[in-house]
Amino acid sequence: MLADFNTYLTFENIYLWVNFGILPFWLMLIFFPNSRITQVFVNSILIPLILSTAYVYVIYQSFLLDESIFNLFSLYLSLDNLYTIFSTESFLLIFWLHFLALNIFLGSWVARDGFKYGISKKVAFFPLILIYFIGPLGLVIYWMIRIFYAKKLGIHD
Repeated sequence: MLADFNTYLTFENIYLWVNFGILPFWLMLIFFPNSRITQVFVNSILIPLILSTAYVYVIYQSFLLDESIFNLFSLYLSLDNLYTIFSTESFLLIFWLHFLALNIFLGSWVARDGFKYGISKKVAFFPLILIYFIGPLGLVIYWMIRIFYAKKLGIHD
């Protein structure tokens, strides 16, 4: 039974499951940001717990494949090293899980912060879509919108 489970949990399957699995949460954030169900599922520990479990599993599998996790630190030394690290399927998946977790966290924060400042979900729609695809640009656009709604400019909040 456990062997069947391990053969099913390939890196490709994990990638597909997390990509399709995160979509309902993003749809909740975009269309129903203040609903109770969004608060329970998106703004709770549920998503980080699922993604971190997948993260740990991929790291564990990379150890079983004799891939050194310490090679990961060489990515800071050059662009070629970064390219080499990303050519390894397990490390690429680790970074993708990292990206998904941070973007959903950022989207959740934007939805809560937008509610706090009275920003309508129609206005927050565009920054949330951008955060889903290209996180930092969506955050900058949200901050520009937030300055208009909050009538103040703060560099820490």
